[in-house]
Amino acid sequence: MRIITALALATATVIAAPAFAQDGTDTASGKRFAVVGGVAQMQPKGDAAPGIGDIDGSPAPTLSASWYLNDNVAFELWGAADKFDHRVRDRNGAKLGTVEQQPLALSAQYHFGLADTTFRPFVGVGYYESNFSNEDIPALDGLHVGVETAKGAIGTVGVDMNINPTWFVRADARYLHARPELTVGGQGSGSDLKLDPWVLGLGIGARF
Repeated sequence: MRIITALALATATVIAAPAFAQDGTDTASGKRFAVVGGVAQMQPKGDAAPGIGDIDGSPAPTLSASWYLNDNVAFELWGAADKFDHRVRDRNGAKLGTVEQQPLALSAQYHFGLADTTFRPFVGVGYYESNFSNEDIPALDGLHVGVETAKGAIGTVGVDMNINPTWFVRADARYLHARPELTVGGQGSGSDLKLDPWVLGLGIGARF
């Protein structure tokens, strides 16, 4: 509940901020949509759960689509076009198994500066869900060990480098508050994985 309340307040702040800076809602360029394709590296934190050491990070292609309310405020749908494939290790560094993850997020963003500025930093906050699949983790008493869907707040910081009015390069970092529950034989175990990954991305985008 605290996360949802904080997320709602932060989203309202992001949306309301430009209202004091702009009189209208039109974009200067007349372009309201943007798409970005790229690649990202996801890195979960270490010591995810008792008996588990590091969960190796992995890359995956990503896609996003944004709608601009005005030159500064945008709403973005972002996700992995393929799955992040994680290797799970024990505290001695030996491989325990693997698990795949595929996040999808909706965020409100505030882009600083004018639309034609060469470098435009931005921040965002939103909500995400991340599905886990193909869990290959050592079984307990012959029962399958799985991971529930992670969901919660996502925060974004990034910068766009404008090449021309249509094309731009984007670099961003996203933080996902992720505490999915481990399941055993399809039932909740009461034990959460403290993943909280950072996702570092680089891509190229187009406005239209």
